[in-house]
Amino acid sequence: MARVVWHVPVTTSGTGSTTALRLFRLRDGRRCAVGFSSPEALAALLGPGQAHTEIAEPALRDLTAPLGVDTLVLDPRLVAPPVGSPAVPPAPAPAAQLQHR
Repeated sequence: MARVVWHVPVTTSGTGSTTALRLFRLRDGRRCAVGFSSPEALAALLGPGQAHTEIAEPALRDLTAPLGVDTLVLDPRLVAPPVGSPAVPPAPAPAAQLQHR
């Protein structure tokens, strides 16, 4: 059986000594981990500068389970909260006209 590798976004400390898995949120607010089937898919969504590591899906589950994260998303197309229509401010009331005497 071929080994399936996920390309998972990470963050690296300023000194480069620490690497941490990036977690995201689903639309309902729950945390999730995301992975991509290729580095190109990751760069297309998160940008070419996004650091990543390769990891197998079972290992990703093992890393996220202690954090209470039980949802993994492969090749997400959008990782963002739903976008609502912009609020339209009410029209200003007509200014009262002053009468000079």
